[in-house]
Amino acid sequence: MKLDIIPNSLQLDDKIIFYNKLLSQIPDLIFQMTISAEGRIKFPYLSESVINHFELTQEEIDYYTIDVLKTKIIPEDFEALLHSIEESKNTLHNWHMEFRCKLPVKGLRWFRVRATVEKDANGNFVFYGRVNDHTETRIQALKLKISEERYQFALEASSEGIWDLDVKTNRVFFSSQSMKMLHFEEKDTILTIDKWDDRIHPEDKEKYEKDIKEHLENKTPFYKNLQRVLSNDNQYKWVLSRGKIIDRDEKGNPLRVIGTHSDISKQIKKEQELQQTLDILSEQNKKLLNFAHIVSHNLRSHAANFQALLDIVEGENDADVKEESMKYLRTNSDDLMETIDNLKELVEVHSNLKPTKEPLNLLQYLQKMLSLLSEEFTRHEVEYRINIPGDATVYFNPAYLESILLNFSTNAVKYSHPDRKPLIQYDFYHQDGIGTLSISDNGMGIDLAKHGEALFGMYKTFHKHQNSRGLGLFMSKNQIEAMGGRIAVDSEVGLGTNFRIYFGE
Repeated sequence: MKLDIIPNSLQLDDKIIFYNKLLSQIPDLIFQMTISAEGRIKFPYLSESVINHFELTQEEIDYYTIDVLKTKIIPEDFEALLHSIEESKNTLHNWHMEFRCKLPVKGLRWFRVRATVEKDANGNFVFYGRVNDHTETRIQALKLKISEERYQFALEASSEGIWDLDVKTNRVFFSSQSMKMLHFEEKDTILTIDKWDDRIHPEDKEKYEKDIKEHLENKTPFYKNLQRVLSNDNQYKWVLSRGKIIDRDEKGNPLRVIGTHSDISKQIKKEQELQQTLDILSEQNKKLLNFAHIVSHNLRSHAANFQALLDIVEGENDADVKEESMKYLRTNSDDLMETIDNLKELVEVHSNLKPTKEPLNLLQYLQKMLSLLSEEFTRHEVEYRINIPGDATVYFNPAYLESILLNFSTNAVKYSHPDRKPLIQYDFYHQDGIGTLSISDNGMGIDLAKHGEALFGMYKTFHKHQNSRGLGLFMSKNQIEAMGGRIAVDSEVGLGTNFRIYFGE
């Protein structure tokens, strides 16, 4: 379509041809649009690129009007286009508009129009402008918007935090989720890297620095490290940190590392609890094997004695010999019953993996035990001293606590020194934050260099005493450990023994 101008000379005509050729090289649609006083819209000039823009047929080219344009533009956008033209005409402000067209071949396309507007001497409004196809730009913007929305949604729905390290400045972007997991204000933050590093547990610091250094030196394809990080409420969180270099300079030096933080404290706690359960089961299994061995050995011994004595009774005619054999049978029967009772006690100790705990007043339980032993203590002239606060509380099983206090106290009497009266000292204090009960005596003592490893073994005795069964220390140790505690001992032959019970949480 040519400019609707009548040349006054050949020179002017040449210029028009030149400008027409020049405008035809511009990819955008160059147009002139007029609106008469009656509101009729015409296009005195449209550049040749209009055909490519709107896929016009020859018939549409010959009769190109606003009605042809209407068939191309999406209806709701066409109404908005007419409204924007009217607004620009009334205000004489530049016309800016974005609209969509549904074309036969290209399909849906996005167009952007820009034009200046002025009013001529005849009262017509004249628009001079251009239209360009910015579909690709629009598609890319939409893709970016969708991508950002997906990223933001994933970030908000996930428990993972995002960190972004500028290697040159050592400044790190921490997402709101990273700050939240450490109980700080939930907002995106930029800090120096030492603000995070200073919160890493001292035991994890060396491994953390080694892992990040190896990745920065290209020794590993990515960075991964498990670290304990101090939160804002002074509690350590287990944080799994992952990252990868995403930008380098021309020499290959890292410029930027981006990664994630995951709070796996709950997972670590469950793994630790599982490991503790496995350890308990493993220990229980060892004890079960030991128990089976004891049952087999002890009952076999009793059965062999019964068999031998019965053979004597059946094959012997001498009445005196038979009577003596019957006495041995009775003694053997009593020994068997004692063995069964001992094994029954062991079964009761190990019947539960985690016996119930209660808050118990230690002094009250000790006084109850001393009341039970008052007659025995009086008979042996036992002196005892108590240094336990009235409010000292331990979390323990009531039956276990009674058994332990009774066992260590009676042992102090049973193995008292023959040259002096028994003295038992009971003390309670906290060592490294753990409640500790100390029971000391001035008895015969134990040679720990000789018997230390077997001290808490089953059926282990270290003094010749008619009532020693070798079960007391074994059972007490197992009861204490079943409650999550531990026991320690110091002893010197001829001077006495000190047992320390460390109560668990």
